[in-house]
Amino acid sequence: MSYPAQIRIPATYMRGGTSKGVFFKLDDLPADARQPGPAREALLLRVIGSPDPYGKQIDGMGGATSSTSKTVILSQSTRPGHDVDYLFGQVAIDAAFIDWTKKPSRTST
Repeated sequence: MSYPAQIRIPATYMRGGTSKGVFFKLDDLPADARQPGPAREALLLRVIGSPDPYGKQIDGMGGATSSTSKTVILSQSTRPGHDVDYLFGQVAIDAAFIDWTKKPSRTST
């Protein structure tokens, strides 16, 4: 069996509250993963260790719960008055799926 060569991608594994995730700079991703699509999805699923039919994510950075199977892509914003664009993805554990629609909760003061 043949496997593709491993590549090095700078990332940060970060915890905040009860959540953990792998954070990437958009410019550090391979060229084909800088745009939304199958290459990006495949890369991030592989990093997290999904899908895992056993629900353990042993072969990745995911922690086998929804609060520990997250990914974030950061980039310099092109919008006036904004410094950073923050793309959040909730990674499914037992399916090849990343939900990009969830928004972080906000607390009003």
